[in-house]
Order: sequence, then C-alpha cells, then structure tokens
Amino acid sequence: MKSFVVTGIGTEVGKTVVSAVLCEALKADYWKPVQAGDLHALDSDFVKNHTSETIILPASVLLNEAVSPHEAARLDGIELTEEYFDLPEFTKTTIIEGAGGLMVPLNDAGLCYIDLFQLWEMPVYVVTKHYLGSINHTLLTLNTLLMREIPIAGLIVNGQRNEASERIYCSYFPNLTITYIPELAEFSVESIREAARLWIEQQA
Repeated sequence: MKSFVVTGIGTEVGKTVVSAVLCEALKADYWKPVQAGDLHALDSDFVKNHTSETIILPASVLLNEAVSPHEAARLDGIELTEEYFDLPEFTKTTIIEGAGGLMVPLNDAGLCYIDLFQLWEMPVYVVTKHYLGSINHTLLTLNTLLMREIPIAGLIVNGQRNEASERIYCSYFPNLTITYIPELAEFSVESIREAARLWIEQQA
C-alpha cells in the first residue's frame, strides 16, 4: 500500500481538485493535516462531496484565520510542532494534501511543510499550472524536493498544457512523469470521475 503527498508550486494552482481526482482514480482516502480559514467550507469537504468512495481522515488542527499556518496558529494560541503531524493509521492508499508550497511555514522556529514531507518519506505529486512565471516556480519546487532526496511521484499539470514549459522540465528532470487533468468548468462527482479516468489513461 503506497500513499502520496500532494503539494503545489504555490497557492491557487488546484491542489485540492487534483487531490480529489487522485482519490477517485486510486480509490484512496484523504488527509489534510492543517486547514485554515473558512471552517465551514474545508478542502476536505470539497473532496468528500466530489468523490464517490473517499474516507476523510480528521485534520490534525483546524485554524480560524485564512493566513499562513504559522500565523494562523499564533493567532489561535497554538504552536505547531512535529508532534501535531504524526501520521494517522492508514488502512488503504491515502492522499495527503499540503498547503501552498513546500516552504510554507508551520511555526516561527523553521518548521515547514517540506520538513514533514521528508519525515513521512512518501512520494510527492507536484501540481503546477501554466502561467507567466510557472516555469521558475515549478523548477524551484522540483529541485528543492531533489535536494532533500524526497521522491517525486510526478508532475501534474492542472488545466492547459504548455509544450514549451514541459520541454524545459524534462531537460532538467529527464525521468519526470508529467500528466495532466483538464480545467474543469464545473465540479461534481461526475466531472471528477471523468478527470480521474483521463488521468488513469495516461499511466499506460
């Protein structure tokens, strides 16, 4: 049984949508250890409402303010440490979603998401999206994972593909697996299932 981490090259690149697609494709459960902001519309709720079989594992901590986790925790009177992020008991493949990117801080003492990923020793799917500057952000993310010797499960392009960008990624990472999911006009169990089907086809 292999589980995976999902991270992004930044915010708003579609990590939660991709996580839902992976959950549907792999018949996996879902865990997002930290959720901050609107606690009435959690990312875990999105995954639960748009997949057919996924079990949602409870978050380690829920924070009230929609800011970086280290600041949200401070505002809530909490200091996040590694002890908050012991892996729950997985009974099947599980998708673990981070927040933002690799260097998003969890406390003021230097703990970042990448430290957890290294601790967990799980392969990481990197979510990217084509925009001006995305090549730089994507290469920085991939290179940082490589430097920490964290296995890269693949690069998932959310939305429109760009051959020029992907050519550069492959020039630096010749063995990189690149897949994509189409930009979805609407979110439903059916649209996530169709995106999952398309993603599975690319594994052949």
